[in-house]
Amino acid sequence: MRAHALIFLGAPGAGKGTQAREVAKHYGIPQISTGDMLRDAVKSETPLGLAAKARMESGKLVPDEVVDGIVAERITQPDCKNGFILDGFPRTISQAQFVDRILTEKGEGRPLVLDIEVSEELLLKRLTGRRTCSVCGEIYNVYFNPPKVEGICDKDGGALLQRADDNETSIRQRLEAYHKQTSPLIEYYRGQGVLLALDGNKEPEAIAKGLTDYLSKA
Repeated sequence: MRAHALIFLGAPGAGKGTQAREVAKHYGIPQISTGDMLRDAVKSETPLGLAAKARMESGKLVPDEVVDGIVAERITQPDCKNGFILDGFPRTISQAQFVDRILTEKGEGRPLVLDIEVSEELLLKRLTGRRTCSVCGEIYNVYFNPPKVEGICDKDGGALLQRADDNETSIRQRLEAYHKQTSPLIEYYRGQGVLLALDGNKEPEAIAKGLTDYLSKA
């Protein structure tokens, strides 16, 4: 894999987390989420972590400069020396430009940005059909991966629950917000020639194989 940094983009339900985990496992590189970075920085009580903690405890958003600093700290850790995946970051053009500067300063070139594109109809089925076991956390889908007995987990008999926001109205609102936020990022990376669009309507295994094949040659 030639690109040192990978960035996954995709609407809720697109499967970006699943694909990021597969790539991370295949190449032995960390999948780094903004949430994980914030929690680690707070736990380690770094200056930036303490600044983030104070904002989070007061119910305020953590400002870009703090999140940027925590990202910069995290990607200098030894486990990132052979590459890393950013999950949930960047979310804005400003954050994308920050990532570009850090990679340039480290001599690691541009990131490769993977945009998983899925039809809205399929996204709705994936999200409205999602059910989670209240005991073990196993995830089912009433359309694609239903349990043997409706509402009951195959593994432990636990009740299957639906997230309160996994309804069509809420999902359409989330998709609209995602596209509004992400469209500028997609155009930014497309303009740099580092954006790869993936057909997320395929089976996850087929996407993963095509992606690892591409990355081995990229």
